[in-house]
Order: sequence, then structure tokens, then C-alpha cells
Amino acid sequence: MKKLFTIATLVATLNFAPAAFAAEDSSCHFHGSKPAAESTVVGCANQRRDALVKSGKLTASWQTIKHDQIALVDGQKGKEWKINFKDAAAQDKTKETLYMFFTASGNFIAANHSGK
Repeated sequence: MKKLFTIATLVATLNFAPAAFAAEDSSCHFHGSKPAAESTVVGCANQRRDALVKSGKLTASWQTIKHDQIALVDGQKGKEWKINFKDAAAQDKTKETLYMFFTASGNFIAANHSGK
């Protein structure tokens, strides 16, 4: 009986776990194939940029950089949003531009300095 109670408690706990483990930027997770509005994608890109700064993957100077360009481009799996952030004051010119990629519906794909 004790074993059954333990299993029931575990199952009940796991049912509520996804809400507890949701990321702070989970508002930028979309379902469906409807293309996201440009303003929505820019907002999600800003959230992702801030998360990269907070995690130490980007320096704090990126926190104030606003997006430079946004375009819906052809990606490997169809249309993708490509957002550029440009830090003209960057010391390493190979890392002057940060590129972020999102699915057409607004889900984050990747961020890099190469644009590919």
C-alpha cells in the first residue's frame, strides 16, 4: 500500500511539473504554422538576447543593443525570421553582429555571429 501511495504521489507531482519548470521566456513558444508578427519576433529576440547576457554567453554591452534588421528569409526547413543586432563598439569585429533565427511562427532556432 505504501508503494502504491508513493507511485500515485510521484505521478501527481509529474503532472504539474511542466508548469513549474517553464522557462522565463516561455511566452515565446508558439504552435501552429501561422507566421508571427514582426513585433512579436523582435520582442522574443530581445528576451533571448537578455537571457544570453544573463547566462554569460554575451557580454553585458549587448543588453542595450537594439535590433538592426529583421527579415523573413529562406532557411533549411522553410521560411525563418533572421534578426540582426549590431554592436558598432565591439572590439572583436568578427563578433560585431549577432544573428538570431526564429521559425516563421516565432520559435527560437539559434543565435550566432556568423549569420548562417
